[in-house]
Amino acid sequence: MCGIAGYFHLAGRSDPDDRLVRRMVASIRHRGPDEFGAYLDGRCGLGHARLSIIDLSCGQQPLANEDGTIWVVFNGEIYNYIELRPELEKAGHRFRTNSDTEVIVHAYEQWGRECLSRFNGQFAFAIYDKAKGEMFLARSRLGVRPIFYAVLGDRFYFASEIKAIFCENKIDRKLDFEGLDEIFTWWTTAPPRTAFAGINELEAGSYLEIKNGKVSGGRWWQMTFPETFDESRSLDSWAEELHELLVDSVRLRLRADVPVGAYLSGGLDSSAVTALIKHFTTNRLETFSVAFYDKAFDESQFQNEMASFLGTNHHQIKCSYKDIASVFPKVIWHTERPILRTAPAPLYLLSQLVRRTDFKVVLTGEGSDEILGGYDIFKEAIIRHFWSKNPESAWRPLLLKRLYPTLPLSPARARFYLETFYKSGLNETDKYYYSHIQRINTTTRIKDYLRPEIKEMMASHDPLVAFQSGIPDNFFRWHHLARAQFLEARSLLSGYLLSSQGDRVTAANAVEGRFPFLDHRVIEFAATIPPKFKIRGLKEKFVLKKAMKKELPDEILRRVKQPYMAPDSNCFFQDDSPEYVEEVLSPESIKKTGIFNADAVGLLKNKCSRLSHAHLSFKDNMSIIGILATQLLVNQFIDNFPNIEPLEREKFKTWHV
Repeated sequence: MCGIAGYFHLAGRSDPDDRLVRRMVASIRHRGPDEFGAYLDGRCGLGHARLSIIDLSCGQQPLANEDGTIWVVFNGEIYNYIELRPELEKAGHRFRTNSDTEVIVHAYEQWGRECLSRFNGQFAFAIYDKAKGEMFLARSRLGVRPIFYAVLGDRFYFASEIKAIFCENKIDRKLDFEGLDEIFTWWTTAPPRTAFAGINELEAGSYLEIKNGKVSGGRWWQMTFPETFDESRSLDSWAEELHELLVDSVRLRLRADVPVGAYLSGGLDSSAVTALIKHFTTNRLETFSVAFYDKAFDESQFQNEMASFLGTNHHQIKCSYKDIASVFPKVIWHTERPILRTAPAPLYLLSQLVRRTDFKVVLTGEGSDEILGGYDIFKEAIIRHFWSKNPESAWRPLLLKRLYPTLPLSPARARFYLETFYKSGLNETDKYYYSHIQRINTTTRIKDYLRPEIKEMMASHDPLVAFQSGIPDNFFRWHHLARAQFLEARSLLSGYLLSSQGDRVTAANAVEGRFPFLDHRVIEFAATIPPKFKIRGLKEKFVLKKAMKKELPDEILRRVKQPYMAPDSNCFFQDDSPEYVEEVLSPESIKKTGIFNADAVGLLKNKCSRLSHAHLSFKDNMSIIGILATQLLVNQFIDNFPNIEPLEREKFKTWHV
């Protein structure tokens, strides 16, 4: 896990801009503080900040082929590099390192763009073909590692983080209000759009080619589902194959020349990953988790029980409201977009703990919910699809009451809430976003706080069209659970969970997260599992529980899923809250930024100050966090972007001009 950055002249040449490359690398040195490297010539500048995990002594970047005609900077891991290397050597390629990076160079030489389908990994890389005067950029299937780009005049810029691109002072730093519109609808933007005008994100599973002064690209992988399922196979058969694939996925993700730990949240997914790691080590495993002083969010009891059951050496960080509020500005600096919940903040603190324990790599359980049907939104989609066939039924809404038995309302109010809220858009089954209508309706309420002028600027943009591009032609012939899974993976997984809650907060502390459930073999197999084995009745991830039955205690297998969440508004309205909260939410600051209505924000702020989290609506909680995050984003990236000093050339272990 590293940081990459650089530029490329679309046409012509100039003197190497080494100061810019050194500034870009300096801005993302947190991603890879172990070593720095650069390659520059009259056409191209490549920079790299390395977190050394594989081939510690010889894996420096940028790295070239035998004759120095092809150069790469790479962020991530190619887990099957050991298997690919003999095939490339047989084809005549000569290796001088034992790194996975060098496999990329030779695989690109051998197979061109088709090399991507041969990689099992999480990656974002840029290849400079010096002989042809071309560049090639690519991102792995689910987009675990980011890559952003911009074009200004004759220059193409790219980097792992937007702040590195902003090191080019000629690039304007402005918000993209259509991007905000998408965030305030989906929690994320639809690539290539970002929160900043003129800054693009390479979509997961996509590539870019720069040839003859033209930038073009396309999608090389996409999640897909069958229109029919093999109903002849038993649940045991599906569970057994899933288990085998997960075992091998974990095996590959333990490849490292440094110690590897695991996140252990106390839920099914992280417990499964941790249990599978035990197949491959006799050493005592180090595990890490987040706990909360607020009991409504705390899962420490289950974390400690699983650590004891698995015999791990467990490390835990316990977060207070103040801890979350104090670190929140740093989180926004790293997410580089507004976020609508505080959940990334405790994970930022968790990765700090991992790093303080001298670990660089952790395996985590992300992705299981998306591919195996773990979220309530999937159960809601099934219930609402069933309900839509007879929307006036008096008893079908009771299914939702079964889904939310602890809803903190009287029985009459709970039924009224469920019937009115989940009945919204019930007959819009022809909409590709049918499964997500309720989440969208809740999230978009933050737009009530926008100034009329901003709403007008957004009026011509339809954020509901944003993720429609690329919807497969046979999408509506898929099962309704499959459609919901596809949309969740395309939006929230890549754009938020693997970004704001994943790469951005782990990389901030030079930690690499690895995700066994996101091995493409696991994803593609899971897509073929019949929906009835993913969600049986209202029991989520039924096939995974069957697969792990021999390795996990019944308490974990039977436990009702508790989605990872963190305290939101409460964190910012305590007597000891940081001063910045009052400053960025003051009427003066709101008016200066010019995005939100100061009077409306003032009323919301007073409401949040009076009421506890338990009494605030989801809408109010998301709105105050989104407003605060947006204010901080503007403050950090537009009004007060720091003057990042370039790293001294002497700090670069590799330097080629």
